[in-house]
Amino acid sequence: MQIPLYDLPGEIAGHVEMRDDVFAVPFNEAVVHQAMVRQLANRRQGTASTKTRGEVTGSTQKLFRQKGTGRARRGNVKSPLLRGGGVVFGPAPRSYRQSMPREMRRVALRCLLSLKVREGKVKAVQELTLEKPRTKDLARILAAIGVDGSALIVTERSQPTLVKSAGNLPEVRVLPSALLSVLDLLSHDTLVATVPALRNMERIWGREAIENASS
Repeated sequence: MQIPLYDLPGEIAGHVEMRDDVFAVPFNEAVVHQAMVRQLANRRQGTASTKTRGEVTGSTQKLFRQKGTGRARRGNVKSPLLRGGGVVFGPAPRSYRQSMPREMRRVALRCLLSLKVREGKVKAVQELTLEKPRTKDLARILAAIGVDGSALIVTERSQPTLVKSAGNLPEVRVLPSALLSVLDLLSHDTLVATVPALRNMERIWGREAIENASS
């Protein structure tokens, strides 16, 4: 499989070969959905906490006698019916963490990468570097290669200059290829990747990496 290779002025400088075992995988909606739910769940802190009536500080003495006052029957000040009382079935600290087999996580990433390629939403560039952080220069490059919405820029390794340049572009994010995740691909319309980053993706999620992990 081949996709166009752009230079920084926005011209097609050639084509780049893509491996079918990473960028031409059938879409598996169930696996992608499970990977997305897992990643969102693992983000949750699970620190929400309330006190039951047994944990609230206060007297257990009945506020007033049961009969003869004309008022509703009521217990002590820790009752959930009163302000400052306990909470019924309130949240308690817990872990929302979900586990998922490593191979299923890899399948989900390959499915989304392949979907981006089939939809023509992968823009390959030979290299993407800036001499100094400048948002205008990065915006001009993205416009030249046809990016008109949200974009995920993937490089082989961390590039602080690009990260700073994209800081004022709310729909653009820059990250190394090794840190690519399912939510990143789902949250951005276009994937802009350098050729070294594409090769790194093939090394990480290709067939050889799977065989080495299983051996």
